Amino acid sequence: MQSAAGPGVLADCPTRLAVDIISDKWAVLVLFGLRDEPLRHGQIVDLVGGVSRKVLTQTLRRLQRYGLVERHAHAPRQVEYGLTELGRTLVEPIEVLTDWAREHGAAVAAFQESAGT
Repeated sequence: MQSAAGPGVLADCPTRLAVDIISDKWAVLVLFGLRDEPLRHGQIVDLVGGVSRKVLTQTLRRLQRYGLVERHAHAPRQVEYGLTELGRTLVEPIEVLTDWAREHGAAVAAFQESAGT
């Protein structure tokens, strides 16, 4: 399908950035987990569930490079992570995706089951 704006328009589309950020399995969960308050690394591991400490560290660093999460060192071994103002702008879109998943998740699972995938 070709865009009305011409070929290659999606190559520089801002949507690619958004998809790159939220396509990471853990990024959305971490961002959503930090929506209420800053948390320590171990608290995020417990909250998200299933993420290894190494992968969480990689995810947090990536989100820091995007300017979505900030790291606050209070003492040598007391570090908290919180959302930046830019990171807070993703909370509402993530809530919308979460609502969609709650509403349509069973239908997706049923389709997968009927298709044998």
